[in-house]
Amino acid sequence: MGLKMFDLTGKTAIITGGNGGIGLAMAEALIGANCAVSIWGRNSEKTAKAAAHLRARGGRVHSMVCDVTDATAVSTAFTETVAEFKRIDGCFINAGMGGGGRGSFLDRTFDEWKDMFNLNVDSAFHMLQLVARHMVANAEAGKPGGRLVISSSIAALFGAARNEHYGASKTALVGLSRALAVELARYGITVNALLPGYTETDMTGDLLANEKFQKAVMPRLPMRRFGKPEDFGGIAVYLMSDASSYHTADTFVIDGGYSAV
Repeated sequence: MGLKMFDLTGKTAIITGGNGGIGLAMAEALIGANCAVSIWGRNSEKTAKAAAHLRARGGRVHSMVCDVTDATAVSTAFTETVAEFKRIDGCFINAGMGGGGRGSFLDRTFDEWKDMFNLNVDSAFHMLQLVARHMVANAEAGKPGGRLVISSSIAALFGAARNEHYGASKTALVGLSRALAVELARYGITVNALLPGYTETDMTGDLLANEKFQKAVMPRLPMRRFGKPEDFGGIAVYLMSDASSYHTADTFVIDGGYSAV
């Protein structure tokens, strides 16, 4: 079969938070493998710019401006995306927010806690339930299969002081991915989680540029560099491809070796 198993011609994928950073890089890689993509984002200007960028690369691109914390908006956007693509073969749950070490747990407000879980966990629930129902219906109609990929973080593995609300939300996503993998396997649907390490994106720019932070973290990074969004393109293609049809309930740690030290 060779590289043909990585050819995504005829497949479609949704990427929430697909208008920048890791999400956009995954969209670029999927398009390069001939997958049609729908990128979702809250910022209309940023989403339109990202869609134009992807179309310039020759791919079939659909985009939606959607606040994934709004269940009604998610349902509407999903209905429109299904109308465009007819069938959704994969969904990358990538929208989220970082913690950035903002304040001690001793001073954490419940509103901050709720906001973190609303964007990182509740929005994943809204999206995954809709996509899973769609994929199960396809399976019951004789067309099984589907790929669900959830972006978590290495914060699910390590204690991050002053970032407990972020770590807790990302740990919840790992548990969610494993539970769904077991429940949905009978329909040919795989569910996996990505655990990025420190990666250069707009969201992490200030943190990674901090000299004190660099001096503390870089010596522990075997690769001696922070990750780049394009480091996640290959895993996106693999998880969408037929090559990963028996690979489910896993956590893919992509952190330059940080977690091995």
